[in-house]
Amino acid sequence: MGNSIVESQMEDVQQFLNNTVSTFENFLNETTLSVLKEEGQGDERYYKSILSNLRKLLVFCEEGHEACRIILMSDQFQRGAAEQTLYKLYHHCIEEFFSPKNDAWYENSRSAYTGKNSIRFHHEVPVRLENLFRGLESDFQKIREELEYYETDYRTKMMQSK
Repeated sequence: MGNSIVESQMEDVQQFLNNTVSTFENFLNETTLSVLKEEGQGDERYYKSILSNLRKLLVFCEEGHEACRIILMSDQFQRGAAEQTLYKLYHHCIEEFFSPKNDAWYENSRSAYTGKNSIRFHHEVPVRLENLFRGLESDFQKIREELEYYETDYRTKMMQSK
């Protein structure tokens, strides 16, 4: 892949992360555990788990946004650093969105065939949580498709260098 393509992807990802960080910040600044408990009749531990994952995702996205900014602002574009950053963003942001480590929600892989949203919760959640994920999912899916290349390409390069 040429430098201009990688640089363009970095710019797209930076914009995506900027929007995502803003959305997560707004949601987390306005939503407390008490609010979720008032709006839904779910398990408090489950809501805590979801909020914890959202805070982690926010941190991952903020760090990724900063990494993109630094790479894009450097005097000479560092393709290797950009590719490595995109690879890490794929795992820390995109994969964590679709399949968080503590399994607070999951991706219904069959949804690709139905055209419906793929994020599913193990228990009923308040509408504000459903709306958050519904609003973010298509952008995450788009970036996921763009960055999947780095998943295989970067691993291949690392294996070849050993």
